Amino acid sequence: MENAQAKKLRVVVAGGGTAGWMTAAALAKLLGHHVSITLVESEDIGTVGVGEATIPTMRSFHHLMGIDEAEFLRETSGTFKLGIQFDNWGKKGDTYIHAFGDTGKECWAGQFQHFWLRGLKEGLNAPFGDYSPELQAARAGKFALTNKPRLSYAYHLDASAYARYLRKMSEQHGARRIEGKIQHVMLEPNNGFIQALCLESGEKVEGDLFIDCTGFRALLIGKTLHTGYEDWSNIFICDSAVAAQTELAGEISPYTRSIAYEFGWRWRIPLQHRMGNGLVYSSQYISDDEATALFLRELGETPINTPRIIKFKPGRRLKNWSKNCVAMGLSSGFIEPLESTSIHLISSSIIRLMRMIPISGINQHDIDEFNRQSLIDINDVRDFVALHYKATERADSDFWRYCKNMEVPESLSRRIEIYRDSARIFWSSEELFTANSWNQVMLGQGIMPKTYHPVADLMSSEELQRYLSGYRQTIQNFVQSLPTHADFLKTYCA
Repeated sequence: MENAQAKKLRVVVAGGGTAGWMTAAALAKLLGHHVSITLVESEDIGTVGVGEATIPTMRSFHHLMGIDEAEFLRETSGTFKLGIQFDNWGKKGDTYIHAFGDTGKECWAGQFQHFWLRGLKEGLNAPFGDYSPELQAARAGKFALTNKPRLSYAYHLDASAYARYLRKMSEQHGARRIEGKIQHVMLEPNNGFIQALCLESGEKVEGDLFIDCTGFRALLIGKTLHTGYEDWSNIFICDSAVAAQTELAGEISPYTRSIAYEFGWRWRIPLQHRMGNGLVYSSQYISDDEATALFLRELGETPINTPRIIKFKPGRRLKNWSKNCVAMGLSSGFIEPLESTSIHLISSSIIRLMRMIPISGINQHDIDEFNRQSLIDINDVRDFVALHYKATERADSDFWRYCKNMEVPESLSRRIEIYRDSARIFWSSEELFTANSWNQVMLGQGIMPKTYHPVADLMSSEELQRYLSGYRQTIQNFVQSLPTHADFLKTYCA
């Protein structure tokens, strides 16, 4: 037994929070026979802890981990999320919902938007969202776990409670937690690999593989290994946020809200016991004091904690894996939480690491492949989030005029032009955001295609009308049969 234990890969996780405890829990539970997990964190160092909204991929991660959904929601005061409502993004006064799941049905030659566009041409003026069960359920404030149709959903959660929940799971599966601040990172003199974390207490925590979950500080991957950072401030000009929780008032909506202002946007995330709130803004266009004052005026409910300012630099680490150190979470890069992608990028990296876990030693081929896949992941998120800023008709402030006219990656500008010309959306199965997501945001923000695929003309006008009206009616009947979101929570996980 001692020899088997000695052969285990020693994994040291630097930092707790969501990233640290997600990593520790997954490795301990799923690879505990092959790795030993030590997590170092200090209660004196706070975590960002405001990432309270997720996307449906979190359910896949939980399934892999064997997490009981109702228990998880009880432990984190969680609620269900069917999408995000965007207010004032395309134009002031506009509202649309980016819902999960699928809108309509597609055929081999053409996605659903082509049939919908032909319907518009023939006077069938129902909005695109009328064909989405998730969107209609979100608007009606309803939710249930269903099979036909099966609603696609994610969660709102208390991020700090989630970290505590995962810590308990990690320790049950053998992970060890050490309380302490990292004073120094010791490197191997011959190859520059990390040898140990030296704590203020004098303790040295040695390991074979180190996971940097130290947030924006990036103590290991950045300050020690000097792995470079690509700055995306030219695309994402918001560099600050002010966040606070408030008392819960009114119904618990099954969606996140994102409300655009002249200098950024505000989020509202309903939990069972409180509302999560934040204002993301550009310090070029509004000061911290002005932003905080406006934030407090706009809240609408009583704050239960003091608002705090968070500063960030949008961008990505040039290598997420360098030598024997892997960056997870904020240390690997940051894109503002407009589409709730932060926890997804963590879980995606964890699964990628588990597939390439260096049990028999660090392999450069694995490092290169890990970094290649990580780059694809974050570039996809970058383009989709940037779409919300680029595809706007707002010109009422310097902030929005900059966004509307800014240069964006060629991969994004090409997608926009193809869609505007032909309503076509090309995407690979490996991408996070599907054609449905691109459709909803482009249409929601005013990009109307000039034409559609001719396959939509194969139906007669009568067939098309029966198909579209029948689909809408089916969704309306389905939504009417659902309980309210609040009632479902009471019976399922209150």
